[in-house]
Amino acid sequence: MSTAFDPLNLAGTRLGNRIAMAPMTRSRAADALPDEATTTYYRQRATAGLIITEGVQPSVRGQGYPSTPGLHSDSQVAAWRKVTDAVHAEGGVIFAQLMHAGRISHPSSLPDGQAPLGPSPVAAAGQIFTADGMQDLITPEELTEDGINEVIAEFAAAARNAIDAGFDGVELHGANGYLLHQFMSDNANLRTDGWGSSVEGRTRLTVEVARAVAAAIGSRRVGLRISPGTGANDTVELAVSASYSALIDAINPLHLAYLHVLESSDRDLTLRLRDRFDGAFVLNPHTPGRRTGPEDLPLVEEGLADVLAFGTLFLANPDLPARLAAGGPFNTPDATTLYGGGEQGYTDYPTLAA
Repeated sequence: MSTAFDPLNLAGTRLGNRIAMAPMTRSRAADALPDEATTTYYRQRATAGLIITEGVQPSVRGQGYPSTPGLHSDSQVAAWRKVTDAVHAEGGVIFAQLMHAGRISHPSSLPDGQAPLGPSPVAAAGQIFTADGMQDLITPEELTEDGINEVIAEFAAAARNAIDAGFDGVELHGANGYLLHQFMSDNANLRTDGWGSSVEGRTRLTVEVARAVAAAIGSRRVGLRISPGTGANDTVELAVSASYSALIDAINPLHLAYLHVLESSDRDLTLRLRDRFDGAFVLNPHTPGRRTGPEDLPLVEEGLADVLAFGTLFLANPDLPARLAAGGPFNTPDATTLYGGGEQGYTDYPTLAA
């Protein structure tokens, strides 16, 4: 029986433990560039078995929020190299999460006021934070066939940039209502061509992106994050079990490094996905009314997860594995400093030793 503190061979990459730092947007990358504080932030958390970065846009039009970092320019590659070097110097493993926001964006965050991109011209309900405050989400520009192929190529190019920047691999963000998830959503994807209208059509973009990225950098360096049935960012999925079963069947032959599931309230679905996927299973468990915490560690021992992902608790506790092993105490996250700002609430959380 394995515990969360045991090492794991993740498709050829050795993890020192089975505790992952989940991807968390921090909006502190001015001009889409990670800086010295970013380097410190990730270096401080290098005792995670696996760090998964905040969402990184694979292209200019993939950006969703202000001050999020990219991996589509030489300067971004050079800036991320400082981060990965620092993490590796501490013995850590770090994957870059590639995230195309799709319709969850706004012209004020895009070059020349361009419209966000989406599978169909259907606006998501709600508002989005911009440099000018909260604004209504707008109707996206429908991706053409050529546009879809360009998006696939952008993911592959960003993955190559990630490896050039020293990352150990990439995680494809197919969750939380962003572009890949939008294509899987019945209310966001109204297409009648081969990229919609059926389970196979709606899952096709995620599969093709995974295939292209695996071909670009090797499948053992690629993970995929999904959030089946969570409804995030106004997504509606009418056949969750059938859709994600078909998705897993399509990606299993690629032999990806892992599947990362942001769990809904349906634990039975999680169990079915766990049984169906051939590789390592990373779980961000459903914990209504609380954060993922030490009480969830037995999920690894019970075999539901190979790796357990912690979000906000890792944000506030840079030495989280040591604190989990000791049973605490735990720093309390400061909700007022989650997004934007400087080092307060970013790199100033103390360790147990401090």
